[in-house]
Amino acid sequence: MSGFICQNCEKKVSTDNFIGTAFRNHCPFCLWSKHLGQGKTIDKVRPCQSMMEPIGLTFKQEGFDKFTKEAKQGEIMIVNQCLGCGAVTINRIAADDDPKAILKLLRRSFAPLRMTPDIKVLDEKDEKEVKRQLFGII
Repeated sequence: MSGFICQNCEKKVSTDNFIGTAFRNHCPFCLWSKHLGQGKTIDKVRPCQSMMEPIGLTFKQEGFDKFTKEAKQGEIMIVNQCLGCGAVTINRIAADDDPKAILKLLRRSFAPLRMTPDIKVLDEKDEKEVKRQLFGII
């Protein structure tokens, strides 16, 4: 079994099974990830490698319906902030992510967050859609 040990919750994370996305980039139990992109490191060559805290949820931007001109509803995404360099990123949720952890994160995201202006963080009014995507018709 291939995988890794989460550096936040220390649980074994499998990368073998079907998770609904091309690769595993966060822990399905606590939703934390590791910053593998370029960050503000001393030599600016190495990836940052710091832990990324899940700080909220957003919906993937899917564009607009060509007939109604209304925004299309995108899938749930996790908003992460790097504890090392401060970068804010978004990641798709995976099929094996803990729905309770996702709902807990949704409720945490009701509080003001340190965000970039181009990411719309979900709030109370989005809870019904999040539950619909996680559990089906609610």
